[in-house]
Parts: sequence; C-alpha cells; structure tokens
Amino acid sequence: MAKNSPIWHPFTQHALFPDSIEVTSAKGVYLHTKDGRKIIDGISSWWINTHGHCHPKIVAAVQEQAAQLDQVIFAGFTHEPAEKLARKLVDITGNGLDHVFFSDSGSTAVEVGLKMAVGYWHNTGRHRKTIVALEHGYHGDTFGTMAAGARSVYNAAYNPFLFDVVHLPFPDTPRGENTLEAFRNLLASRANDIAAFICEPLVLGAGGMKMYSPEILKAIHGLCNDYGVFFIADEVMTGFGRTGTLFASEQAGIVPDILCLSKGLTGGYLPLAVTLCTGDIYRAFYSRDRAKTFFHSSSYTGNAIACAASLAALELWDEEPVLERIKNIKLWHGEHLVKLAARADVANIRQCGTIAAFDVVVDAQSGYLSNIGPILHEYYLKSGVLLRPLGNTVYILPPYCITQSELAGIYETIFRSLDDISSLINQ
Repeated sequence: MAKNSPIWHPFTQHALFPDSIEVTSAKGVYLHTKDGRKIIDGISSWWINTHGHCHPKIVAAVQEQAAQLDQVIFAGFTHEPAEKLARKLVDITGNGLDHVFFSDSGSTAVEVGLKMAVGYWHNTGRHRKTIVALEHGYHGDTFGTMAAGARSVYNAAYNPFLFDVVHLPFPDTPRGENTLEAFRNLLASRANDIAAFICEPLVLGAGGMKMYSPEILKAIHGLCNDYGVFFIADEVMTGFGRTGTLFASEQAGIVPDILCLSKGLTGGYLPLAVTLCTGDIYRAFYSRDRAKTFFHSSSYTGNAIACAASLAALELWDEEPVLERIKNIKLWHGEHLVKLAARADVANIRQCGTIAAFDVVVDAQSGYLSNIGPILHEYYLKSGVLLRPLGNTVYILPPYCITQSELAGIYETIFRSLDDISSLINQ
C-alpha cells in the first residue's frame, strides 16, 4: 500500500515498516497480492483460519445468511443461527458447559470470562476478587485481559491502570513442580480470596509458543477444584484442533468452568467469540433482582452472519477428514523438526499438534524485541511465505488444508534463512 495510507496497522511500527502488502484475494493456503505475488499462509493469518481461505461451504453460508438477516439487537431478541450454534457448542465442549455468551473477539471472550467469575462471587455475597494466571500468558489487549496477561513490552505503558493479578511461574520441568508448588502455597494462604485461575491450555501463544504437558494442566485443574476456584480455559488460539484435539483441555481430561473461544470459531471468516460457562455460574446472575444482571455486551453480539459462518465451519469437521489432516500435519512437522534438531543455530524445538516452534540462536537480543524477528519475517515474505516470528521464536501454524509438499516448501525456506542468517544480520 502507499506510504500515505491513513491506516494504523496492529503490532506494526510504521516508522520502520511504512508499507503494507495489499492482498486482493485468497484461496486455500495462499494469499494473492496486488503486485502479483502468491504467498503461502504459514500462520493461518494470525491463527484464525482452519479450513483454508474462501472455502466454498463457508462462503455460501455467509452469502445466504447476508441475504436473509444481517444483524439484530441481541438483548431480548434471538435468531436461528445463534440458537443452533449455541446448542452445537454445548454438545461438543463437554459435560457441564451449558450456557453460551456471544461476543466478537478473543479479548472480549476472555473479558467476559473474567467478569463472569468475579461477578459470580459478588452476586453470591462472597466477594472473591483475585485472579491467578500463568507467567508469560497473553489473553488480549483490553485492560482486563492485559491485566491477566504477562507484564511485558505489550502493555508497559498501561501498567499503572491494570488490576493486580498473581502470576504463577511457568512450568520449568516436565512435571511442573515449580508451578504446582507455587499454586498450592497460594491456595493454602489465600483460597478464600481467589476468584479464578486462567490459562492458555498446553500452549502459550503470543508469549512465545511456550508449551507444557496435559498432566500439568490436569494437576492445576485439580487444585482449582479442591479449593473451589473457577478454572478459565482461554482456548482462543488452542481451540478447534490446533493442539491435535478439538480443544486442548481434552488432552488433560478436564472440562473448565469457563471456556473462551474465538479465532477458529468461524473458520477464520468473520469476527465472533463465545464464552461458555456452567449452570452454577449462570444461576448466580439469574434473579428477579435486576441488579444481578450480567452487564456486558457489544453492538454486534450474536451477529447472524458470523454465526452462520461458524455453523458451516463446524459442519466441515463432520463432512471432511479434518482430524486426519491435523494428524498428517503433526507427522509432517515431526519429520522436519528432526532435521532442525541437528543444527547448532536453533534451540528449544517444540511441537503440539499442528503448532511447531523453535528459537533461533543469535548473539543479538532474544525475546519479542529481538532484531532477528523482523529480518526473518521480511526474508520469508520475499520467498513467498508468511511467517511472523515472535522475536527470535519462529513458529509454523498452517491451515489444515495444507499439503505435504506445501509444508515442505515452508521448511525449505526456513532452512535457507538459517543458512543465510549471518549475511542477513550484517545487511
């Protein structure tokens, strides 16, 4: 795009990157640009696209719904796409999650979850207020979700305005003894003040694709149950197959008290989010006392077109071999990661389902502000691959329709970048 575009792009330092690439169309795993390039989408356009761009079934559902009902106020009104979607989500998310609250993004889904938890304790007269979260977590960019997430360069300017959250250390061993011990000690001294624990199950996304085991997740959930603390699963990124199962929580054999979903909910087509909760939480707001109403909404809550897209995306799980595709991606990742492990310039190679990640070993600064991140991003784009490193962490998270040869092409580009890294840094 021209340098005089009025658009202020997210997570973009325009003083360093004044131009944006104009995309004119997309199909499957490919983005087509105005200047004639064909770029493979190796990160599912920020983790949202599951079945591939412009899948005809989802496109048709959106077109049909747009001609029938676009949007209606959701306070006191409802419509068939939302009703069908809510029932479908209750069916697939496990026993106990009986109520569905609609919103429009991952941040708002989590914001709703936090408000449900704190509101429950307020409405039941016990006023628990403390939120506990995992170190390095990321839950969104609204003030409540920034508070629940890690204190970092993402939110440093806003720290004075964020409410206090207790952050447990990220598991530093396979069994997570450090995390579990810290949580046990906290619960023993402050359980009556803790409203909820929140985490990204199995994989911390924006925090650097940090991964931990289902056994640790199950143990944390067990401690929450023991002390009557609500367990909030932020599956905005990990949901809908990313970790190898429909929801990451399944691998730990748990059902959260509150489940936050977005991104893949519509297959990556339209903004939509939901927060599911137990009947116990819902009943704390169910009263003839209007003061106990759950006071939250956004203008496009329950948008009919987005709900129709989501229903079509969910139907594809039954109509196409999606789980088989996910299994294949997992296997193909493993083959390439074995080759990466032989290199001295990479470290901390890790994988969870369709998500693969590794850290590039450079002398420069590590972490999100590492200069190698933008350098690699530009290299990948020039090679026709969309990968957006988190600092010196490179990750691959493709749509499920990717083929073995297309994924191999992404890894070929990665290997070339590592071979050329010295010259890239010194440019």
